Amino acid sequence: MLAETICSAVSAAGLGIAAITAYRKRFLSAARIAAYSLVPIGLVMTGAVEWLADTAFSPVAWAGFGVLGAAWLLFLSTRAVERRRGGRRKVADAASPGAVAPAASSSSRAVTAKPRTGSTPAGEDFSDIEAILKKHGI
Repeated sequence: MLAETICSAVSAAGLGIAAITAYRKRFLSAARIAAYSLVPIGLVMTGAVEWLADTAFSPVAWAGFGVLGAAWLLFLSTRAVERRRGGRRKVADAASPGAVAPAASSSSRAVTAKPRTGSTPAGEDFSDIEAILKKHGI
């Protein structure tokens, strides 16, 4: 009952301010203020304020919010563990080996790297890099 009275008073005050604003020839602002001031009384008339007041003082409702919070924390923690392990990527790679370019032929996907020999220095052997660039079509 108190919440409904407060909402009605806020709406009445808002409509009074809207009337004063309209008297000052600011009709657009007055209409906007009137719209905002009608929201609390509309919530009272639909019963949303009573439902909200009943929910705020209900232990069952708070327990329900606690259960929702626990579910949210479980969801976030499983996502964090999944990202840390890289879980979905391994499953996707095993299912389809050509996930990068599914339309590419199997011969273009196969990368043949030359075995490294001790005669070439590590900085001058770019065959691995070329193979990777060719694989991605660059």
